[in-house]
Amino acid sequence: MKTMNALVFDRFGGPEVLEMRTVPHPVPAAGEVLLRNRAIGLNFADIYRRRGNYHLVGDPPWIAGYESAGEVVATGPGVSWPQVGDRIAVADVPLANAEYMVVPADHALPIPAAMDDQTAASLPLQGLTAQYLAEDSHAISAGETVLIHAASGGVGRLLVQMARARGAQVIGLTSSPAKIEILSTAGAAHTLLLNDEWPEKVLALTNGQGVDVAYDSLGSTLDKTLGVVRDKGTAVFYGMAAGDPEPVDPRLLMDRSLRLVGGDLWSYLVSAPERRARAEKLFAEVLAGQIEQRIAATFPMADGADAHRFLEAGQAAGKVLLIPG
Repeated sequence: MKTMNALVFDRFGGPEVLEMRTVPHPVPAAGEVLLRNRAIGLNFADIYRRRGNYHLVGDPPWIAGYESAGEVVATGPGVSWPQVGDRIAVADVPLANAEYMVVPADHALPIPAAMDDQTAASLPLQGLTAQYLAEDSHAISAGETVLIHAASGGVGRLLVQMARARGAQVIGLTSSPAKIEILSTAGAAHTLLLNDEWPEKVLALTNGQGVDVAYDSLGSTLDKTLGVVRDKGTAVFYGMAAGDPEPVDPRLLMDRSLRLVGGDLWSYLVSAPERRARAEKLFAEVLAGQIEQRIAATFPMADGADAHRFLEAGQAAGKVLLIPG
């Protein structure tokens, strides 16, 4: 039986449960292609899967990962594109923490010739998330004031740049004093530490009126976030990195004409044309220098446990990548 190397885990727990192991080599079926991974994006969702917080399909050993970039090396029956030799990225295909993975052809994202594999692997999940937040959850427009939680993180930093490019003034929140400079270089007009005083400071910066839109990926801060949104403004809730939010009283939304919008990337990546159009726009913005992705660190896939520790410790001011081989 042909085999390959993969980063796997048999039980839930800390980074120590991860190990490199040989597993059966995948074979593309009808409508699928075989991708040789050149770079793999590491995300907090992979940490949650390792801990057992997310549902996993199949039996152990489990292979996490949904984001990667590389070269097509084989195709299954019925595939007209991509073909062998084409470079593609994926944003929503499982089992990415391996040397090879099978990819449904309609999930393949073409990589521009001018973009390297590491950049391509670092963008799909975070970049496409920031994109739908800036365009679909709330269409950011010139002159608006935007509040972004976790603004120095992967999605947050890209969202800061997208909001700034659209002419908005950004207030960025971060829990780390060391990351304030990152927010300034990304284009945030104001940077605040996430402490007990941040709501008052946000209101002071907006002359007591509140922000036009606030993006909350922390969850437990949602009640305070709603408190700093102006009347008729919007709060976008798209993550629970700091814990579950308290239930929201709908009378609050009614009394102040607030909009509370949920957000999840999988609601937008629903067809091949949609995936490719969104990725093409994102990649073009990066190549044009309109937004910049920061790669914080790369780790050999064999050192995946160290990569998890690095990301889990909050040390990553940008994207963390695993490199196969």
